[in-house]
Amino acid sequence: MSKKQLRLGAFIMPTGHHIAAWRHPGSQADSGITIDHYIEVAKTAERGLFDQVFVADSPGIWHQGDDESFSRQGRVSHFEPVTLWAALSAVTQHIGFVATASTTYEDPFLLARKFASLDHISKGRAAWNVVTTSAEAVYGNFGLDAHPDPATRYERAHEFVDVVKGLWDSFEDDAFSRNKETGVYFDPQKLHKLNHVGKHLKVSGPLNIERPPQGHPVIVQAGSSEDGKELAAATAEAIFTAWTSLAEAQAFYADVKRRLPKYGRTPDQLLVLPGISPVVGRTQEEADAKWAALQKLIHPSVGLGTLAPFWPLDELQKWDLDAPPPYYPEPPKGINSRAHVVIELARREKYTIRQLYEYLAGARGHLVVVGTPAKIADTIQEWFENGAADGFNVMPPVLPESLNDFVDLVIPELQRRGLFRTAYEGTTLRENLGLARPESRYANVKKVA
Repeated sequence: MSKKQLRLGAFIMPTGHHIAAWRHPGSQADSGITIDHYIEVAKTAERGLFDQVFVADSPGIWHQGDDESFSRQGRVSHFEPVTLWAALSAVTQHIGFVATASTTYEDPFLLARKFASLDHISKGRAAWNVVTTSAEAVYGNFGLDAHPDPATRYERAHEFVDVVKGLWDSFEDDAFSRNKETGVYFDPQKLHKLNHVGKHLKVSGPLNIERPPQGHPVIVQAGSSEDGKELAAATAEAIFTAWTSLAEAQAFYADVKRRLPKYGRTPDQLLVLPGISPVVGRTQEEADAKWAALQKLIHPSVGLGTLAPFWPLDELQKWDLDAPPPYYPEPPKGINSRAHVVIELARREKYTIRQLYEYLAGARGHLVVVGTPAKIADTIQEWFENGAADGFNVMPPVLPESLNDFVDLVIPELQRRGLFRTAYEGTTLRENLGLARPESRYANVKKVA
């Protein structure tokens, strides 16, 4: 086995990542609210020895494009992730669970409590995907008059994460004796109020649940803007990102890793996990046929809807689908970092509008690889061994079919190459990711004293 091992997460959309997956005969159209579907998918990922499963989430409805395209979206109804993962932890043993929660629209005390609860329920398999929420259409759900600007959101996020970590440390690890003979349940001297007063937050604490099994649930961050990279360098233990070329991925990898020393951290304390959407066939012809069948299911209005977030100032309905999209050296202010990836992809590959949305239909700007298990493993190995990734967030185009294909065909190929585990290393997500369990901030104070 290689000394360094590949990390793999399964990034789950209800019917799959392809924009038209819900129309595919191999998917279940109502899987977004079908618990049996998620049980099957989680168990498949665990059978494949994945480190974790992840679902994207937003505190508002996902809406891209006009009503015509909106009516054809298959992702408008889906479970809240912490609730979902709590249920799935009862039917799995090893796989970790990454839930998205917003630092802009959630309360730090409630968030800390529910993620600590999930870590206890899952026996140490919880992770928090920290997002600041880029969607403009969310603020009205929370009684606000406007969506905060990016700088404000990220400033709040740094403070928010620190507060949540402080709340997780409310009880020291050995605070609870639960001694029936003496009648002493816990030591009040090992309970600490946070008493945080900051620019954006005021939280007294303590949390009303003991320290999580992992110390802190694993912190994940998704975002590749300058602010996002800085937040990841300061707080995250894994970062989800999207790139379509090896060179871009290498540049991002080097950039985010060299930011870590500023925060007293080492490169192995942050895992970089780009997205990859594999269309697997036993032959290239079979893989191409699977991809073509999916592409035929894309309605043009839905295709244009996938481009709407990246060209928000344009009237997309007036575009010639067989012409190239407008080129902007820099996306309009306030648009998320994915826009740069998409605009550069269109320019580099000389895509027409139709070709671009057909590519994005698969994985919204993440890497799509159509081919045999060996071809997909080649791409994974190239990125992994050449400073572009510590692992991947695998994004199955259609569920459950595409995840089954990956587990049955690609995982054995990665194992044969010595790149991926043949058994789980531990019982917690941290152990399986090779991440240390953080000490309580109060334990460090005692050592100094």
